[in-house]
Amino acid sequence: MSDQSDQKDEISRRRALKIIGVGIGAAGTLPVLEIGALGQHQHGAAHAQSARRPAASPAAPKFFTPQELALVTIISDMIIPTDAHSPGAKAAGVPAFIDLMVSESSQETKTLWRDGLAAVERRSREKFSAGFDAATEEQRTKLLTDISKDERKPNTVEERFWVAIKNLTIDGYYTSEIGIHQDLQYKGNSFVKEFKGCTHPEHQA
Repeated sequence: MSDQSDQKDEISRRRALKIIGVGIGAAGTLPVLEIGALGQHQHGAAHAQSARRPAASPAAPKFFTPQELALVTIISDMIIPTDAHSPGAKAAGVPAFIDLMVSESSQETKTLWRDGLAAVERRSREKFSAGFDAATEEQRTKLLTDISKDERKPNTVEERFWVAIKNLTIDGYYTSEIGIHQDLQYKGNSFVKEFKGCTHPEHQA
């Protein structure tokens, strides 16, 4: 396959994420995050600050331990990696966004994330005799593929965790500057000099 075809496939994948993920992302996250901690209109300032924070920010996590945040970073960047079209989740500040959102959630939600991360780490050690961060890219992909198979009807803690991190990764990415301006290439409102109206002959006065 040519490099040009690969690039088209990547762009198509991102467009699918935008249409499918963002379209249902907020609704899909509702069972995981209570409504008060989710809506951008309720957390606009905090959301924007988190989304625009440089990836190299040394700020301490609000909820996760450094080890947990490192795992969140790896997984979110696997969901939306850097490619030829635009930077990935890590560069967009998604891990900090997830940390902020989970920190403002209910205790039930916090428990899900903490238990989910622990379950992923445990499965990695059981299957590959290595923690998730030390596993190979192929092993990480296989593990995440396994726990995502039943994402429409998640039962185990790791399956419910997968739904949670996938949705928040998509939400965080496509409300960040990188996601909006570089990936979606949104240019802002444009000035229209003239509006000609409908040009169909049958609609002309």
